[in-house]
Amino acid sequence: MAKPKKTPRPKAETPKGFRDYFGAEVTQRAEMLHKIAQVYHRYGFDALESSGVETVQALGKFLPDVDRPNEGVFAWQEDAEADKPGDWLALRYDLTAPLARVYAQHRNDLPTPYRRYAMGPVWRNEKPGPGRFRQFYQCDADTVGAPSVAADAEICAMLADCLEEVGIDRGDYIVRVNNRKVLNGVMEVAGVLDPANPDNFAHERGIVLRAIDKLDRLGLDGVRALLGAGRKDDSGDFTDGAGLTDTQADVVMGFMQAKRDTGAETVARLRELVAGSETGAQGVDELETIADLMAAGGYSSDRVEIDPSVVRGLGYYTGPVFEAELTFEIKDDKGRVRNFGSVAGGGRYDDLVKRFTGQEVPATGVSIGVDRLLAALQAKGRMSAQAEGPVVVTVMDKARMADYQAMVAELRQAGIRAEVYLGNPKNFGNQLKYADRRASPVAVIAGGDEFDKGMIQIKDLILGAKIAESATLEEWKDRPSQYEVARGDLVAKVREILELNR
Repeated sequence: MAKPKKTPRPKAETPKGFRDYFGAEVTQRAEMLHKIAQVYHRYGFDALESSGVETVQALGKFLPDVDRPNEGVFAWQEDAEADKPGDWLALRYDLTAPLARVYAQHRNDLPTPYRRYAMGPVWRNEKPGPGRFRQFYQCDADTVGAPSVAADAEICAMLADCLEEVGIDRGDYIVRVNNRKVLNGVMEVAGVLDPANPDNFAHERGIVLRAIDKLDRLGLDGVRALLGAGRKDDSGDFTDGAGLTDTQADVVMGFMQAKRDTGAETVARLRELVAGSETGAQGVDELETIADLMAAGGYSSDRVEIDPSVVRGLGYYTGPVFEAELTFEIKDDKGRVRNFGSVAGGGRYDDLVKRFTGQEVPATGVSIGVDRLLAALQAKGRMSAQAEGPVVVTVMDKARMADYQAMVAELRQAGIRAEVYLGNPKNFGNQLKYADRRASPVAVIAGGDEFDKGMIQIKDLILGAKIAESATLEEWKDRPSQYEVARGDLVAKVREILELNR
């Protein structure tokens, strides 16, 4: 008789493109999101928590930088094998598409303008890579129903406040602002956009947009090549260009290099480039208004500046676009010094809700990259890779467990994070090793002798670790790492040690 086959054990591994987050990472992210939410709330935005799953129909064209409709999402069909299969559903790929659906569905019950913020995971079915995961957090704020450019200016000010609230110093970041209308005006002047027939030159215009989007990677020379005949990369592959003449290419390149020493000078240069284009002039007016509103609110050009080189997502947005860049230097995995780079971006998108209502609804918003911002704070030393653990009350006598529980209850009621050791108490050394793995700042020790005298031992684990590293450290020579105190002084002494170590 054949032996029954054993059910294979599942592999204990994280799916490709995903990762697990532990203790400090989860806590630090929650604290950072709370700080950002406080800023959003202070600006009058209301929280919204929408479903993590949307119908494919509601999501519409998925990622703005992906051409094929079904690429980039995790999707499935309800009752796919039934005679009448159900809807196609998908995990949300961002927090903006669900907002469009929510506003269209509930617009009669929502105020106009509607100001909302949302935070949570999103999913993208893309090829993973270093630092690029298929699930990640977004932290968005959007205003729907406000056509005024003042709404865009407010988002820029709020973004600056968020960065400072979480610990990024003024001078370590810049919010850069551009406008899609200005680029449209530039392309109109360059002869690749016909306002009377937007379908004309669509192919060439698409190449121009993609070339501009690659500025950071290819540099000015690489973009210039793509505007003309084309470009051969290091591997020998050739990419066809837009076929612009030198004169046409000069106009586009002038736009990308239009930034001057002051916002007023930049605006003046942009006016020269879009001369003759009504759309371009409107875009320059909007940039000038944003600069004026920023100055009136105390946000000078060292915090928010006009910068035509901001090109991300210009194919998606319809007006002002903005990007928050951290300007301090870090070292990459290979030890090379580089700027940290972008941690947030957004802009005006007036066409998204129209898919549902048939009417254009103005909207503008921003998305903060949570994981990148956390990494930036760690790089600046504003956030430890390991959070402080709980005070550990060790167990010397299992029969006195009630006394240990009373101790930990007192600490918790005083607002101090604490726990009783719940493993096997037989080996006391293992208890201290456990406290070390938990990054515990303090261990409380009490056995029969201590209980008989009404005393307890309190061990400063942080100081103990420092002394162990260098027993000759002069700064620690007069400070003991273990104290014997009266039982009634438990909370006061633990609090004193915690304050000394902060």
